[in-house]
Amino acid sequence: MNRQINHLLQQFELGLLSKAEREQLLSFVDDNPDFVIDEIVKMMLKEEDQPISSAPVDEKWNTTVDEILSIDKVPTRKVSLFSKLKWVAAAIVVLTFSLTSLFYLNKKKERVYYSDVMPGGNKAILTLADGRKIALNDIKNGDLIKESGISISKTADGQLVYNIEQTTNGNTDDSKLNTITTPNGGEWEIRLPDGSSVWLNAASSLKYPLNISKSKVRLVELTGEAYFEVKKDKEHPFIVKTDKQKLEVLGTHFNINSYADELVTKTTLFEGRVRISAINDPSRFELLAPGEQSILSSKGIDVKTVDVDEAIAWKNGYFMFNNERQETILKKIARWYNVQIEYMDPEAKDVMYYGTVSRFEKISKVLRKFEQTGEVRYDIKDNKVLVYKD
Repeated sequence: MNRQINHLLQQFELGLLSKAEREQLLSFVDDNPDFVIDEIVKMMLKEEDQPISSAPVDEKWNTTVDEILSIDKVPTRKVSLFSKLKWVAAAIVVLTFSLTSLFYLNKKKERVYYSDVMPGGNKAILTLADGRKIALNDIKNGDLIKESGISISKTADGQLVYNIEQTTNGNTDDSKLNTITTPNGGEWEIRLPDGSSVWLNAASSLKYPLNISKSKVRLVELTGEAYFEVKKDKEHPFIVKTDKQKLEVLGTHFNINSYADELVTKTTLFEGRVRISAINDPSRFELLAPGEQSILSSKGIDVKTVDVDEAIAWKNGYFMFNNERQETILKKIARWYNVQIEYMDPEAKDVMYYGTVSRFEKISKVLRKFEQTGEVRYDIKDNKVLVYKD
């Protein structure tokens, strides 16, 4: 994200922002003002450290600051920025005022939607080994159930926690499996009995044995998307199976995106090392290092270096798009807001976006961000979003 903002600020400084770039920059200013300010500071300090261009840059910014401050000063008074701190601060003021004015001019163009949709939240269904189902968002905090030497409880912040209790024989039944499922518009955090933590995104499910901490192989099955922080245990490898791939790990942090309506399975590694293989051909495998992402498709497994923040943005409360097609983006929107997407103009599927938007705004505010590019517009009818190409 910082590379995008840096590029946009440079274009802004040179007066070369395109319409689409202007809307991207306005979006960053709206959602991440502190981050943008930090990038401005870095740019100014970097420019001043270059002796070849420092003089003209100082002169340019001094002139610009003089013009802005001239309203409140005696005409004959000369403004001088004696220190680096003052020069940087003035540059921030100039850019911030300019961006803010652009932002408020742009706000005048916002349309009114006649219906709206609230964002998703903590919602999940726990299916026990005997088939019983518990709606986790409907129950009070505290113990939910005690079964086979394991206590399952819900914490105040919505986390599902498993604790192994003392049993007469010291063992539990390996065949007993629990499944936690999030609907469209839901997410949930689970702490497994082995100490590993899993965050489930919307429209996802995780199946795991109650006795996972005592199993020789800690095997779980995932559909949809989840972020894992696996407890290290060299004697008990952790394996995640999806419908298309198998991931093996000893202890690490990673994100898997494996929705049934997506053509590829993406695995992004944050820490440690994992081995990715295809379910239909175990001989096809790759080892991932931190900062790498594997993309499993019908053509095989590709590995590339990525911005890991993008992969885990959903867990941190954001949608983050890096030159991404609208069709892919709106699938994420549909899962989180539990809406249907209907394209009135099919070519709207191919519009590309950069940007970051909060997941906890009403859907209207998210859609307005996209409309600011001038390439698309939307209507909201009940739980359906109609997409038009402008």
